Amino acid sequence: MTSAITFTKIIAFLILISSTSCAFKRIHRDKNIIYMKTDSTRSIPSLSLNIFSPRKPVDKNVLIFIHGGSWRSGDKKLYSFFGSRMARKGVVTVIINYPLSPVGDFNDMAYASASSVKWVHENIDQFGGDRNKIFVSGHSAGGHLAALISVRDEYLDSVGIKSPIKGAILIDAAGLDMYGYLMEEKKPEGHSYLKTFTPNPREWKKASPLYHLHKGMPPFLIYKGENTYASIHRSHDKFVKVLPNFTSKVNYHVLKRKKHVPMITQFVWTWNPRYDEILHFMNGIADTTN
Repeated sequence: MTSAITFTKIIAFLILISSTSCAFKRIHRDKNIIYMKTDSTRSIPSLSLNIFSPRKPVDKNVLIFIHGGSWRSGDKKLYSFFGSRMARKGVVTVIINYPLSPVGDFNDMAYASASSVKWVHENIDQFGGDRNKIFVSGHSAGGHLAALISVRDEYLDSVGIKSPIKGAILIDAAGLDMYGYLMEEKKPEGHSYLKTFTPNPREWKKASPLYHLHKGMPPFLIYKGENTYASIHRSHDKFVKVLPNFTSKVNYHVLKRKKHVPMITQFVWTWNPRYDEILHFMNGIADTTN
């Protein structure tokens, strides 16, 4: 799992690249919208999101993206390049912030992510999105959170909503088996992952999407880099191996020669074929649920 500082520096560099890239279609950008007010019971500060939408959106697919950063760094503003490109391809795209470690643990992060889904479900029609076509996605730690709220109904139940998630798109997701990883690694007391996931192995299992798969859960589109971290290889292998026990639709792609960070930076390129694959996945599900 990558250094949070290095990860953030690389993503920040993309802001400069994306700001000079060509824009073929004008889009709307609505930024810093509060989706969750300060929660004193959880000591979580107010949280916001950015929305990128086509100029004339009407009942569009909606994608909520959760950023990575080892659960302790990152910011929604670093991923405007992704939101802008998805919006130009006809998808209302929402990029969220969530409480980072040590301010919040994995439960706080998942609760916040679920709260963003609720907010989107209740408000996205004002931005041209269809509340019945909501998908979640994330890279690295964000992929973990997207998977977790897709398979553990407790989080959406806790914010008072039945899951509206139609599908999950994981981009080199970390932590799919956080239990297995932490059991093997034996992290020292005070390590950031133990602050995020607690020192309790029972909590590690609760945090691991691998142990919460069930029939009727949303379908997954999963990407893994061929040259990603060994821990991500191991957890993906376990995850994909058991998926057929719960769904007949397994959309799994291993991208040749791709390392962990390039799995998200590849989306700077407007013509990246992953965009078409994601659109095909979303449209196929949206069409069958209308």
